[in-house]
Amino acid sequence: MRAIRVLSTIITLFIILGLAFFFLAWNSEIAPQKVADRQPFDPALVAHGASLAAVGNCIACHTVPGKEAFSGGLKLPTPFGTIYSTNITPDEETGIGLWSEAAFQRAMRQGVDRQGEHLYPAFPYDHFTRVTDEDNNALYAYLMTRTPVKATAPKNELPFPLDVRPILAGWKLLFFDDGAFAPDPQQSDEWNRGAYLAEGLGHCGACHTPRNSLGAEDKAKHFAGGEAEGWQAYAINADSRAPIPWDKDAIAFYLRHGYHELHGVSRGPMAEVTGNLAALPDADVEAIATYVASGMGEPSADRAAKGEELKKQFGSEADGIVTAAVDAKPSGDLASHPGAQIYTATCASCHEAGKTPPFGGMNFHLSTAVNAPNPQNIINVTLFGLPPADGQASAVMPAFGGALNDQQVADLLGYLRQRFADAKPAWADLPQQVSRTRSGDYFVAVRPSEGIERAPSNVGAKAAQ
Repeated sequence: MRAIRVLSTIITLFIILGLAFFFLAWNSEIAPQKVADRQPFDPALVAHGASLAAVGNCIACHTVPGKEAFSGGLKLPTPFGTIYSTNITPDEETGIGLWSEAAFQRAMRQGVDRQGEHLYPAFPYDHFTRVTDEDNNALYAYLMTRTPVKATAPKNELPFPLDVRPILAGWKLLFFDDGAFAPDPQQSDEWNRGAYLAEGLGHCGACHTPRNSLGAEDKAKHFAGGEAEGWQAYAINADSRAPIPWDKDAIAFYLRHGYHELHGVSRGPMAEVTGNLAALPDADVEAIATYVASGMGEPSADRAAKGEELKKQFGSEADGIVTAAVDAKPSGDLASHPGAQIYTATCASCHEAGKTPPFGGMNFHLSTAVNAPNPQNIINVTLFGLPPADGQASAVMPAFGGALNDQQVADLLGYLRQRFADAKPAWADLPQQVSRTRSGDYFVAVRPSEGIERAPSNVGAKAAQ
């Protein structure tokens, strides 16, 4: 009899937990709204939404290069499987054309679509929840005035039970903190504006913060570096490995132009970010730079002194003429290093010519990639190069994947590390990492230095009604 009671109690508990989870996971459908039933959008509101879409880099994830803007279908590899971005054009059949503003607000705030399905956090609603209702309204107006495109994204490739969306309610319970951005009264208006943009639509931490085993950002390591589409997103806090410390002015210039002479050019997913930020007012770019720079803090006296010495050696002179900075030929073990001759033949003519980015090769003494704990970025650039931007003058670097085999690439990068890094240990297993990157099994998205897609203010637009 006692065993029956225990079993009955366990079953009852499971039923209660199941019902509780059901109510936690369940969301009602929001009634569809036809395009014809909407009020016309104010052109000024649409223009503001275009600027916000640039901050959010929406076009990058929701557009397959070469296809219609915002029509979805972009492959987004994750440690858990592959997710394909959705069509966010106002097509009523395959896009968000039937979404009311309330449905859009819920997706941004709570990560739930119009039908009541939980969205995967590849759509970074853990950041978008910080966006104000007013800015969501503008972003909605902008997206609803794009050209409708009939396009259905491929089905996500996720194993069971990750393909069962209700389990996302459990992930949200553990890691999702919803709610609009709250300004810090101890900080300036500029800092708060930058924090709002960077932590909200900008979702900088989605790439630049490491994640735990369940795919959530490790808040204790904010901006300590992460991974995105086969690239390492460098630490942008006090752990930055940049040989010359970043400051607000350098960050603002980089975000505005996609390069900085002492820090190099944007590449990979970051190329699209800087390409889109061209649509922002200077004040917003400066605000983001203020916020990010504050998290980096002041460099130590030793690091600051080393940075100043590097500026004198490899930076521009006051008159704007770049001083040639050709190093003396290496001696000793470096002279006989198997990568030394490869470097002389493939790299030195650009990277020791004394011409600064974006149209010259940055001296490797200034390279964060050479000093980084993970060589993935410099492997990517060496194998795949930097393709030119679409129709614009931009940084270009040839791909050496066809000229050098895996061991030669590893020898070259090992040489760069040993010669130019500031007393860092050698990278382990370089040949294997090069081989894996080249194989195609490890997805690497290659972007030109200023982004495949331009800022979306004039992409896929139709006249506001």
